[in-house]
Amino acid sequence: MTKTAERLAAAVRIRPVKAPSPARDRRRRRLTDHLRAYGFLLGGLVCFALFSWYPAIRAVVIAFQKYTPGSDPEWVGTANFTRVLNDPEFGAAWRNTLTFTLLALLIGFAIPFVLALVLNELRHAKAFFRVVVYLPVMIPPVVSALLWKWFYDPGAGLANEALRFLHLPTSNWSNGADTALVSLVVVATWANMGGTVLIYLAALQSIPGELYEAAELDGAGLLQRIRHVTVPQTRFVILMLMLLQIIATMQVFTEPFVITGGGPENATVTVLYLIYKYAFLYNDFGGACALSVMLLALLGAFSAVYLRLTRSGEEAA
Repeated sequence: MTKTAERLAAAVRIRPVKAPSPARDRRRRRLTDHLRAYGFLLGGLVCFALFSWYPAIRAVVIAFQKYTPGSDPEWVGTANFTRVLNDPEFGAAWRNTLTFTLLALLIGFAIPFVLALVLNELRHAKAFFRVVVYLPVMIPPVVSALLWKWFYDPGAGLANEALRFLHLPTSNWSNGADTALVSLVVVATWANMGGTVLIYLAALQSIPGELYEAAELDGAGLLQRIRHVTVPQTRFVILMLMLLQIIATMQVFTEPFVITGGGPENATVTVLYLIYKYAFLYNDFGGACALSVMLLALLGAFSAVYLRLTRSGEEAA
């Protein structure tokens, strides 16, 4: 074979293909997975940026401006905060909001836990009763408030009709300055407890049955089992739901807006309802944002202190 033929044979000779590196394949797959995950997250991040983060940042800026839609904003410093603090409704709004939150804790925090305990012990029709408990959550909040507004009507409302049938004294319910706030707490508790009950049910069903069996062998009764087994095992869920309930009730708006309109005699004006009045009745968006920043600062500080205290308690335990 000539040298030319040997060179041609060497040129066309098939060389072995090197196998890809396993580490390189793993890195490539990991990069592909990360890119796919970030792609799915991108839509949510854009929505949060446009409809949550930007409005919040914008509200903080407007709190220091004199702002009316359609006109150029004017920087006024802390004048909006001063005006809001001197408003006679400011103290009433915070007092009503804090009272509502306290009443919601006293009335509405224990009821979902008790209902979850009862539903957890049922042996029949569990699904039916869970749907019944969760049904109010599926009703639009405004529709629910309108139903309760008719229920509380002092004339032909169902509440007073039932009292008349039982020959009991009637009440003004949401139309009375002394009973309006409590009436709204009942509405909020009924409308929102379904989701809380289901969360408690999930926590209760995750408790090992052996703990209850050991407690029964030690002679523990029902209340003792709840105190020494159920509550400690669901402590984290209870603390988190308490924090979420306080934050939610501090922002109550639908019930006073639909049922009472802030009355009677400003007995149900809350902070969020006052923000609404500043923005859409007084056309004072600077004052509305200033009050919003105050509420944000209070809830943020409270959440930080609450989480710090609960974390310290867990570490000590």
